[in-house]
Amino acid sequence: MTQNNSGSNGREEMASKAHAAVQEDEFATANGQKVRIKIFRGDSEGGKEVEYEIPTVEGMVVLDAVLTVQAYQAQDLAVRWNCKAAHCGSCSAEINGRPKLLCKSRVDEYEGQEIRIHPIRAFPVIKDLVSNVSWNYGVSATIPPFNPGEEQAPFTMYEEDVERLYEPKKCIECFMCQDVCHVLRTHHKHAEFAGPRFFVRSQWLEMHPMDTESRLHYLKEDQGGLGYCNITKCCTEVCPVGIKITDNSIIPLKERVADEYYDPAKWLMRKIRGNGGRSRGTGPRPEHARAEIRTNG
Repeated sequence: MTQNNSGSNGREEMASKAHAAVQEDEFATANGQKVRIKIFRGDSEGGKEVEYEIPTVEGMVVLDAVLTVQAYQAQDLAVRWNCKAAHCGSCSAEINGRPKLLCKSRVDEYEGQEIRIHPIRAFPVIKDLVSNVSWNYGVSATIPPFNPGEEQAPFTMYEEDVERLYEPKKCIECFMCQDVCHVLRTHHKHAEFAGPRFFVRSQWLEMHPMDTESRLHYLKEDQGGLGYCNITKCCTEVCPVGIKITDNSIIPLKERVADEYYDPAKWLMRKIRGNGGRSRGTGPRPEHARAEIRTNG
């Protein structure tokens, strides 16, 4: 089979912009300013920081800087990105030790500081700035799914109930909250702890007015591990879309778990009914359960 490089229309085939040869003077700036950045280069076996110097342009974000290095100086540099608009969560990494979206962090924010870029550290490094976050999708699959019971869509829902579902659904799954959480980052409790992102998802399911499932046993006894969280609010601080993870997800879920497992009146009733005072927190929820999740505006 013979390859025709001229294309089906007889025109010369145009190289992809991503792989086209580029000249450094295309990135020349009027003021000639440059910035030095240090990028982690390595894989799961180890690595080190490598320093690069690049020209800057007005409005440049850190992702631009990394892609400039990739285009001109290190074509084998691995970085994950997609939309460059802070909607996909793909370009999450650590800048000077703090989880950030590379596309949302301007270079001029770090004027006078060094810029050190590393992959998110709560998960295994694949190469350079790319980490393996597939563990998160496995955790997502363990959460009891939405269960409307016998009622089928379309549902009739009050506007106030719909509005309460908006905030947790804003999550873009950048997993920066997972990265900054000390339970995963420092103590490596991946087998016992779901992490802030999935407390947000559990909260969304628990507050849905049409859902009939209870996830309290999952959160307390199974992989949820809600009790490990000591409410430092570090997850809330790094969320790029402003979800109040601690106040609107974790604390309300902790309140529900405490109410179900440790409320003396409920414990006594379970004792009288003959189940040893224990609650598994599974099965159908009572009709009023949706009102028990409160959110703060």
